[in-house]
Amino acid sequence: MKSRNFIYRIWSLYADGFRQMTVGRTLWMLIAVKLVIIFAILKWLFFPNFIKEHSQEGKEADFVATEMLKGG
Repeated sequence: MKSRNFIYRIWSLYADGFRQMTVGRTLWMLIAVKLVIIFAILKWLFFPNFIKEHSQEGKEADFVATEMLKGG
């Protein structure tokens, strides 16, 4: 029973804190937008799917094994 009360108090602390945020919500939104940019757009632009472009369909594992054994 004590652990449930402790967990409830922790949850209540965070819930009240996020509920009363004003500037914090804007900062969290900025963080979310930056993460979308980093993981979606930059990956799409700078990290193409090299294995898909250089191997035959269904033979991706063989391509990776061959490249690893060649050493580069």
